[in-house]
Amino acid sequence: MNIERSPAPGSPLYSADPKAGYLAQRGEIDAAIKRVLESGRYVLGAECEAFEQEFAAWLGTPASAAVANGTDAIELALRAARVGPGDKVATVANTVSATVAGIVAAGAEPVFVEIEPDTMLLDAGALEQALASTKGIKAVVPVHLYGQACDMPRIMEIARRHQLIVVEDCAQAHGATVGGKKAGAWGGLAGFSFYPTKNLGALGDGGAVTGVNRELVEKVRLLRQYGWKTRYVSDEHGRNSRLDEIQAAILRVRLRRLDQENAFRGQLAGIYLKELAGKGVVLPWVAPGRTHVWHQFVVRTPQRDELKAKLEQAEIFCGVLYPVPLHRQPAYADSAVSLPETERACAEVLSLPLHPGLRAGAVAKVAAAVRAGAAKV
Repeated sequence: MNIERSPAPGSPLYSADPKAGYLAQRGEIDAAIKRVLESGRYVLGAECEAFEQEFAAWLGTPASAAVANGTDAIELALRAARVGPGDKVATVANTVSATVAGIVAAGAEPVFVEIEPDTMLLDAGALEQALASTKGIKAVVPVHLYGQACDMPRIMEIARRHQLIVVEDCAQAHGATVGGKKAGAWGGLAGFSFYPTKNLGALGDGGAVTGVNRELVEKVRLLRQYGWKTRYVSDEHGRNSRLDEIQAAILRVRLRRLDQENAFRGQLAGIYLKELAGKGVVLPWVAPGRTHVWHQFVVRTPQRDELKAKLEQAEIFCGVLYPVPLHRQPAYADSAVSLPETERACAEVLSLPLHPGLRAGAVAKVAAAVRAGAAKV
């Protein structure tokens, strides 16, 4: 895979570089933007419609509805499924606050459940326990984190038994699979983010709702524009959450390269896995039957902050996704909630640089710095 831009020797290395994605397809993206500018149609036009069709076909779902961002995607998916005030939604607390912002925006209340210690994804057993101990849980939002999907066969089986609505959060798992089926093609609905740092990133905000339930996806399409079936006449209480034509056109270009870029991420991850095995950090674990698309390469160490500081001295800047679990943040704090695995993960995770703008030599440099840093902390 050829990338037109990679860090110059001696330049800082970052956990993500959205500009590299633009530069790798600059000609096609510039032409797509020009096409939109010359069309005179800038919101919910032909580019958006084409992207929705192409994205659904790539994902293997009946339909998709483009929206303004990933947070709106979660909110509108829940609202389309009639989840709202008085309802509770089970999810994890080691995700970005956008997940819960979408739940709360729909009028529902989040219920935080524990994660698996190895994958750091929603623990299906903990979901069962939450359903047994907490009344009013109507839906579950499994968060496919770091590029790996949750145990969807087991979650879907639980959902069927308890009549739960499933809305997948796929913001970090574009292309991840379980048993050959992609994340976003399991639940009745799923929310995607196309924030610039995502595997499929726009050059601004963007999102989409997909899923196996075409009727609910069409309901999202209604809600995203004031509930209009007929222009200026609201059949439902909707809102404004539209993907503009320029971003849709950019996403159409970037979608054509997504599988190739995911494969390249896997090659870079393979270097890390080889170079860091047994070198003082806990490496990511990929569950059997799943494919990882390496949105993040997350290592763990109890000395996370010390290692991060040492890497920054070498101009290697790592991300921490996420440092404070949601049940310990002021907006959603609940002192009654005990999630030791979640809290341990949030205290230990560190995202090493991994994106399609890197070369193998840069990854090897980071791995060497991690080995040296881990030996000193």
